[in-house]
Amino acid sequence: MRTHSCGELNSKDVDKEVVLCGWVATRRDHGKIIFIDIRDRYGLTQVVFLPKDSGAAYKLAQELRSEFVIKVKGKVGKRPPGTINPKLASGEVEVLALELEILNPSLTPPFEVEGSLEVSEEMRLRYRYLDLRRKKVFDNFTLRHRLYQIIRGFLNQREFIECETPILTKSTPEGARDYLVPSRLNPGQFYALPQSPQLFKQIFMVSGIERYYQIAKCFRDEDLRADRQPEFTQLDLEMSFINEEDIFGLLEGLMQAIFKEIKGIDIPLPFPRLSYAQAKETYGSDKPDLRNKLNSQFALAWIVDFPLFQYNTEEKRWESEHHPFTSPHPGDLANLKTNPEKIRARSYDMVLNGMEIGSGSIRIHDQALQQEIFNIIGINPQEAKKRFGFLLEAFEYGAPPHGGIALGLDRLLAILAGQDSIREVIAFPKTQKAFCPLTGAPSDVDEKQLKELGLKNNKK
Repeated sequence: MRTHSCGELNSKDVDKEVVLCGWVATRRDHGKIIFIDIRDRYGLTQVVFLPKDSGAAYKLAQELRSEFVIKVKGKVGKRPPGTINPKLASGEVEVLALELEILNPSLTPPFEVEGSLEVSEEMRLRYRYLDLRRKKVFDNFTLRHRLYQIIRGFLNQREFIECETPILTKSTPEGARDYLVPSRLNPGQFYALPQSPQLFKQIFMVSGIERYYQIAKCFRDEDLRADRQPEFTQLDLEMSFINEEDIFGLLEGLMQAIFKEIKGIDIPLPFPRLSYAQAKETYGSDKPDLRNKLNSQFALAWIVDFPLFQYNTEEKRWESEHHPFTSPHPGDLANLKTNPEKIRARSYDMVLNGMEIGSGSIRIHDQALQQEIFNIIGINPQEAKKRFGFLLEAFEYGAPPHGGIALGLDRLLAILAGQDSIREVIAFPKTQKAFCPLTGAPSDVDEKQLKELGLKNNKK
């Protein structure tokens, strides 16, 4: 339909006949002359309509309004002296319209797409398709695309295999609540949406894949803050026959590549490492912001040696600080049965500018040790089999030493884009009440659907 995008024409194209398609960004009627800026994802081009030269297109241009979708055929010319716009890639030229087709009209938008006025987040999310037309918003998603390309290229070069894991899986609640999905074909039973691909990626290690990664969708039914959403995206990876140093080296190289490609910044290696105890004592947080100390708009660090367990005072029992498959520090195994509070985990967090953006651990691959950990946190063999039986059975067929990490890509993107909230880098985010202003989800369903699932709505 078009010969060029709205961002590529310049003085080299003068006298060419071109066809452009896009949205009307602005319209200016100067009596006998009508100017419009036509916009697509690549930029803007000024189009001029003259009564004599544009013919019927001039009359039709009088009907144009903001966000009309149009197709324009015309001839490229130089802008008159004094009218060049150096802020635009196409600012040296304009297109004299010869033909105009309105592909689709538009209602008056509830806010100016090209304007600089502040718009409430509620309004922006309600009309997100308009919000995404705004360059400063759209740029967040080209950034996300670039980040994914860098990640995939980096890991592919290091012999990782990108694998997918199920979305409909088994409920194994740890920490946050699961989102549950009723099964029509198995009445009274439920799937869960994954909080992470943790168990499946460990099974991949038993399968001999050795180096796995996935840009994975994860789901947690928890109270929301600016840096949390009910569904989020993480870089999930796992490796066999490795220790902590292998993880640190890989991730530091990846982050160095990301910051070099996206921000043009050389991140110094290796990252500082602080124990959990040091971080709490020195900074009062296990997510310290080291920008002042390192004199850097970005400061990355590893936090290590977390406690393996935390004590639940309400339920009067020990719980896993991370998850029950995290390996204890070999030097602390003597305390396993007598002093659980003294056991350090072989876990690690990556912290960026005072925010945790990644968390991982070396996993337990020894059956006897795994059962000891289950015993301490009150999971007997029967309960363990019920909840994690498929993983434990897989471990009986030769599980290699393995470990991994997951990076929160939404948090990382928000920092790279200079945004305060991850909602700015998620195409269709939920509010802090887990509501989608665009679609109205969650919403009621009809009684027929509930009946097919064997469910009853008890909402008053």
